[in-house]
Amino acid sequence: MRTKLLFLLLACSLTFPVKAQGYQPTEANLKARQEFRDKKFGIFLHWGLYAMLATGEWTMTNKDLNYKEYAKLAGGFYPSKFDAARWVAAIKASGAKYITFTSRHHEGFSMFDTKYSDYNIVDATPFKRDVLKELADECHKQGIGLHLYYSHIDWYREDAVWGRTGRGTGRPYPEGNWDSYYAFMNHQLTELLTNYGPIGAIWFDGMWDQDQNPDFDWELDKQYALIHQLQPSCLIGNNHHLVPFSGEDIQIFERDLPGENKAGLSGQDISSLPLETCQTMNGMWGYKITDQNYKSAKELIQYLVGAAVKDANLLMNIGPQPDGELPEVAVQRLAEMGEWMKVYGETIYGTRGGCVAPHSWGGTTQKGNKLYVHILDLKDKALFLPLIGQKVMKASYFVDGTPVKYQKNQEGYTLLLREVPVDIDTVIELELD
Repeated sequence: MRTKLLFLLLACSLTFPVKAQGYQPTEANLKARQEFRDKKFGIFLHWGLYAMLATGEWTMTNKDLNYKEYAKLAGGFYPSKFDAARWVAAIKASGAKYITFTSRHHEGFSMFDTKYSDYNIVDATPFKRDVLKELADECHKQGIGLHLYYSHIDWYREDAVWGRTGRGTGRPYPEGNWDSYYAFMNHQLTELLTNYGPIGAIWFDGMWDQDQNPDFDWELDKQYALIHQLQPSCLIGNNHHLVPFSGEDIQIFERDLPGENKAGLSGQDISSLPLETCQTMNGMWGYKITDQNYKSAKELIQYLVGAAVKDANLLMNIGPQPDGELPEVAVQRLAEMGEWMKVYGETIYGTRGGCVAPHSWGGTTQKGNKLYVHILDLKDKALFLPLIGQKVMKASYFVDGTPVKYQKNQEGYTLLLREVPVDIDTVIELELD
């Protein structure tokens, strides 16, 4: 993830050679896309050796740490408090339906048992446990989907082609060896999609590292075909900050809701694919000991609702500690979100963006003939909805079923609320004809 080197991508002019044309998703894949859209809420877990430094996942390149010296961190990595069952239970209690776990981040360390590199959590650390296997088993046991983040770049491997990051880590060969590195990635992806049961999605990141070399061929066509061959239902997303390429099944937005670009990373057009926006719970992706600037439960819930009314999923990030525990504040936020979802989950899960587009006051989600009006910020007791061509049969407060009065005119309907909304999200349920 890019957390400090923010820049504006010229999405209309920046392109990468991609040959994956004519991709025809299977019926299983199409079904998985709809199920993904139904889930609406997932938790991102950024965990790697960088947690030991407690300064974020980009420290290796930000501080130009020598790759051989950095690798020595593995000799002391022993997350004694890691408990996959507790992780998954806390995440499930939040109302999240899936986890996206960093199998290998830009630092190059594999957080799973791989035959294709000794630089992994089983072979290079005294911990000797495959945390991904334990997490996968627990996800399957508790009914939570498992997605896997996989970096397209590597600041450790000597055969990885240099991009604009990781240039000061001391690796000797700027040109790398693409054939070797590409084969390595595909071998690892094969392991991930063979040894850990059903995987909901592969979440790629790092393609932007060659943005100054737009002719670079990532050979995504063969890589995407491999993934779809191994698990046809496995979705592919790529955090390249561009309009999706053929072969991709979901569109990712970083630190912004679709259609917004406050962080400078999400200026691309919105496609017809299922959408997902990723956001941090505090300020960083990986664990940072000085970052206690956690968003409030209200902010997180309203961000989740903001994604849903734009027909997108929210992937909310947590950076686990080096000892293997989730930060206490993060667990508290998960619980708070879970309490809200127990009441209002029906207005989020399985919905699509409603027929009333998002406004400054909030927006709508829809399921069948039920339109859920999510009021996040309204300073009045009256709310106009431009429901032209729609007939409202009934209006009520979702939380208790109390009727809501309304008036109709040629432009739509005006809801007459009992008071100015003060809740995190005041939801009005409309039954449409």
